Amino acid sequence: MEEQKGISRSPRELLEYNLLPLVGHLLMLTLALLFLWSNVTTFIHKSPTRIPEVQIPKDPVLECAQALRFEINCDFSVLQDIASGRDFKKFLAVCFLSHLPFWSSIKQFIHLKLVSGFGFFFLRTVFILLHTILVLYEKYEDKVDPFAEKAMHEIKKQYAVFDAKFLRFRGDG
Repeated sequence: MEEQKGISRSPRELLEYNLLPLVGHLLMLTLALLFLWSNVTTFIHKSPTRIPEVQIPKDPVLECAQALRFEINCDFSVLQDIASGRDFKKFLAVCFLSHLPFWSSIKQFIHLKLVSGFGFFFLRTVFILLHTILVLYEKYEDKVDPFAEKAMHEIKKQYAVFDAKFLRFRGDG
């Protein structure tokens, strides 16, 4: 790519190198140079470079592992609460967060008119809905039925208004 006049580029853009691969390649280059130097020193009669011995102490590693184990056990406890139906708000949060890629794919579908993974996201949504709606209906059946009856009555009322104003006016009704 040619640089346009008046636009300066950062050194990172000029190198087109990310930090992690750069650090890794520099470490490999350093290791290769140390290896070569330690082998060359025998031919030029110099003393080899003294490389310090590195050891990780046992206690900090055990403390880190224990803290990690504690956090993982807390996460498993939360997952158990969600799976057993004791924490409905967190269940909804997990469902919402797991569907963020779905909504992103819907946006891409609208803009690109074709998304390669759309079928997967659709099936995942149907799967989650089928498993959750039935369980929630069984749990809250006494509250859902009256609400559904009110909603159905309201929908019929709105359709009657729509029918009277628009469909009969056009001659379709």
